[in-house]
Amino acid sequence: MINGIWALVSVLVSFILTALLGKKLIPFLHKLKFGQTILEIGPNWHKSKQGTPTMGGLMFIIGTGLTSTIAFLIYRYRFVNLYTDESSLQKQQVFIFAGLVMAIFYGLVGFIDDYTKVVRKRNLGITPIQKLVLQFLIAASYLTVLSINGYTTSTRIPFVGDVDLGFFYYILSCIVIVGFVNAVNLTDGIDGLVGSLTFFVAIFLMLTANFLQYVGLVIVSAALVGGCLGFLVWNFHPAKVFMGDTGSLFLGGILCAIVFALGFPVLLLPFGLVYIIEMASVMLQVTYFKISGGKRLFKMSPIHHHFEMSGWSEVKIVSVFSFLAAVFSLAAFLCVYFG
Repeated sequence: MINGIWALVSVLVSFILTALLGKKLIPFLHKLKFGQTILEIGPNWHKSKQGTPTMGGLMFIIGTGLTSTIAFLIYRYRFVNLYTDESSLQKQQVFIFAGLVMAIFYGLVGFIDDYTKVVRKRNLGITPIQKLVLQFLIAASYLTVLSINGYTTSTRIPFVGDVDLGFFYYILSCIVIVGFVNAVNLTDGIDGLVGSLTFFVAIFLMLTANFLQYVGLVIVSAALVGGCLGFLVWNFHPAKVFMGDTGSLFLGGILCAIVFALGFPVLLLPFGLVYIIEMASVMLQVTYFKISGGKRLFKMSPIHHHFEMSGWSEVKIVSVFSFLAAVFSLAAFLCVYFG
């Protein structure tokens, strides 16, 4: 019962804070002329979005981050003796704040990228190599902090049990985190898509954390639910603001942090399957284009643009993809519940 109360409070506070921030941030971004430059190779009808403010992800970064921190600390120091084991909360505290810091640093990389795009008035930011180096450094630092604080190289797999990967665990985890963060980034291409997907994924992460009795992660997941919902007030079609790389990289980071803190990194696969499919569509498109001498597997990649070019509206794409995200996330939750 207490977890449910804290979850509800976190959702509401994060939602209100994020939505209200939009009223101040969007006019401010307009004033600074921080408008998105639309790719020339994109769908022609996206040209109407030229100049829509970007970096709107700052709204839910602040909303989710502040709500998570304040709610968890109040719970940690006011109610811990009544409801939860002290040592468990201490461990969660390290993982939660390490995860939040990781996500914020990914958001910072995105902010630098967005700022570079805006200043240069083109849809190219920092170089891919620069971005990857920074992303791997952030992932490695995060995993180092977890290791120092007792996070083992053993990972839980539903229906199988614990599997110890030794030092290879850190190498694989680094690749997984950076890959997943970029998958979320690639998915951000139409109004409301990433915000809606993450909203549903976060709901089931919250349920999973509740089932595993990780109240701190319940609070973080709930704050993420509210943050995404508050952002969708401004980002759902037709979008008044875009999250930019600032927002999408943060979301990828915070989703990784929650799943790793749960002790189930393998669950990034079902929880994040829609994002992964989006990234895979880009890789398949590029590979097929090269080996076929210029032919295309999809009308356009990532795959949401393929459906857009096939006549689907942005709202239909968001609705169908969100339904799939909810189904895959439910499957992930059931794996934990029965596995």
